[in-house]
Amino acid sequence: MTVREVSVGRVFARACAAEWTRLWTVKATWWFLAAGAATMVGIATIAGLEAASSPDPTPGKSAWAAAAVTALPGQFALLALALTAVTSDYATGGIVPSLQWTPRRGVFFLSRAVVAVVVATVLGVLLSSAATVASFVTAQPLLSLAGGLDVLPDVALVFAAGSAIALGLGFVLRNTAGTLVSVFLLMLVLPLVLPNFGNEWLTWLAQRLPGSGAAFLLVGQVPGMTWTSSVVTLLCWAAGCLLLGRLRLSHDDANR
Repeated sequence: MTVREVSVGRVFARACAAEWTRLWTVKATWWFLAAGAATMVGIATIAGLEAASSPDPTPGKSAWAAAAVTALPGQFALLALALTAVTSDYATGGIVPSLQWTPRRGVFFLSRAVVAVVVATVLGVLLSSAATVASFVTAQPLLSLAGGLDVLPDVALVFAAGSAIALGLGFVLRNTAGTLVSVFLLMLVLPLVLPNFGNEWLTWLAQRLPGSGAAFLLVGQVPGMTWTSSVVTLLCWAAGCLLLGRLRLSHDDANR
């Protein structure tokens, strides 16, 4: 009897289907989605109402500014979604049956990374668009819907790179609390704190952190950074974290 070997492509497709099902059958995914929606749409609605009630309104601005501004705090809900897609398996011991189901660790890593990053990115873009609509509706007729194509690509890049960083760190640290703290430090705390010391070296270091790149692409208020340097910074951090996560999964015991 001849046993036909299953192709890598078919194994990858099956692994992606399993990861998709697993992601959407976990309650945490829906809680993170609800938190992101409440944060982004809520902030955009409040900003729109304040603009509409302003005694000195300035009409003509783009409502898509709400997509970028609300993505800055709202991204953390979806970054948490991406990292817990990894760390929850280590916390429950589910990583062992996961690798028994997909023993090719390269395929397993790629499928989990693709599903988590794509879901976080798509949800981020959708929530940013919803925030824009909320701002547009509540601030009528002060805002316009022009400029979406200038904002959404940067928003998508920030969510994609950020979720890749979070997922890669999840594979490296294998601990939810440690990964969350690391993500907050890299994406929020250190980029804000280091430049305040007035030290040239610390300012230089802050500009090389992914949070500075994300902040520049979303709100553009990071001295010393450009669009190119921001994109390169985010992509290098995303690639580096994914590489480290892949190496640890390949060379260390999965349940330690």
